[in-house]
Amino acid sequence: MSTPTRHRVIALYKQLFYLGREYPAGADFFHKKLKNAFVKNRDLQDPAEIQKRIDLGDYVCKEIEAMYHINKYRAMKKRYYDTQDESLLQSKLESGNWEDLAGKR
Repeated sequence: MSTPTRHRVIALYKQLFYLGREYPAGADFFHKKLKNAFVKNRDLQDPAEIQKRIDLGDYVCKEIEAMYHINKYRAMKKRYYDTQDESLLQSKLESGNWEDLAGKR
């Protein structure tokens, strides 16, 4: 493995390790899975295959970040909207009638 590729793999591992701190199933679970995945692929020699695995790792990073953003959004939504407001908004979305929304709040 060339030096730039090696540095990229190490950076990917560090990034995934950092993202795993807040994983819903627990950091220990995530870190064990991460280590096993990297150990399983450490003997790869084909540059194309290594690049494919790096791209997959980048994709996983983006998916984990998206999951964290969705969880954060849902938590914020629960804090600021009660269930009555949420059901009112949902009914307005379905019916398309927004005129009386300001009066009900």
